[in-house]
Formats: sequence, structure tokens, C-alpha cells
Amino acid sequence: MSDAREGESTADTKEVIMEATFRALSEHGYKDLRMRDIGEEMDLTRQVIHYHFDGKYDLLSSFLEHVIEQYEGSVEVEEDADPRTELDARIDQCLFGPEFEEFSHWDRMKVYHELYTYAQNDGEHRKIFTDHYDRIRGSIVDVIETGIEQGAFRAVDAELMGQLVTDVIHAARGRRISLGHEDAPAEARAAIDEFILDSLYAEG
Repeated sequence: MSDAREGESTADTKEVIMEATFRALSEHGYKDLRMRDIGEEMDLTRQVIHYHFDGKYDLLSSFLEHVIEQYEGSVEVEEDADPRTELDARIDQCLFGPEFEEFSHWDRMKVYHELYTYAQNDGEHRKIFTDHYDRIRGSIVDVIETGIEQGAFRAVDAELMGQLVTDVIHAARGRRISLGHEDAPAEARAAIDEFILDSLYAEG
């Protein structure tokens, strides 16, 4: 077997393990999750998990990065899109998510936020979440700065505005998941439009 085929096989196997981890976490939660539970959610033997990961912590760290990569790598914007269109796409991605064949956006966010809750006592996972937050905020800041440079937006503190948008997104997702307020994402989207993004345009 060629190295390329071996690499492809490894990637496919890890994808199977990641999806099995989704199912196991959704059923058992983080605190009660066992490697056995993940093994029971896939057709492969449990030994395959131990071959690829050094225990539950290593697996969950990789799983967390897998979830983040799914979101960061799936924002689709045309190359010639104007700054507002790109901002809309990035915000919608964070609030409503991409489509998945198995497990909806909110099924995945529920698992994500459970791990997020435990990260306060875990330095490595906290760093993964922090880096993800910084990349989300940074991507929004970059678009705002580009819009200002192009004259599409008025001059504002792009860092501060990017921070505000990102925090509203996180608050809305938390309210949707923790309190069951299903309208929270749509309400946050409307508020971001009216009170934040519309203010990027100069009056007159």
C-alpha cells in the first residue's frame, strides 16, 4: 500500500472515531464518558482507538480540534465578495452552522459547550478554546479592517467591534444551549445587524 493510501486510510479511520465520539458524548456526557462507550458507537474494534490515541484525554483533545476545524474550514465566501457579505457569512456560520449529514449544528454545539465548561479547569483545552476564539474574532476584525481600507465602512475601532460581535455570538449560543432559548441565535443576528453592523456605514 502506498504512503498516500495509508494516509488516506488513517484519516478515514480517525473520522470514524471522531463521529463515534460525537455519538458517545451526546449519549453519556463528558464526565461519564468511557473509551468503551466510543468503541460501542463504531464498527471498528476498540483497539483501533488505542492505536491512534493515548487514552481518553488525548482523544478528546483531538476531538475538540476536529470540531473546531469543521467550522473554521467550512466558511464559503466568493473571492470578490464585498466586506459586508463576508461578515454576514462568518457570523451566520457561527450562529447557525454548516449542514451535517449526522448531528445538527446544535447537537454539535451542545457537545462543544460541555467541553467548554470543563475547560476552566484544564489548561490545554482552555488554550484550544482560546485560540479558536481568537481566530473567530481575528477573522471578523480582518474583514472590518478591509472594509475600512476599501472605503466600504467608516473608520471604527475594528478590534473593539470584532470583540463585541464575537461576544454576542458566544452569548447567544450559550443561551440557546444552556437555557433552551431557541430564538436566541436569530435574535442575536438581528441585533448584530441593527446595532453593530449597520453602524459601520457613515450617515448621510
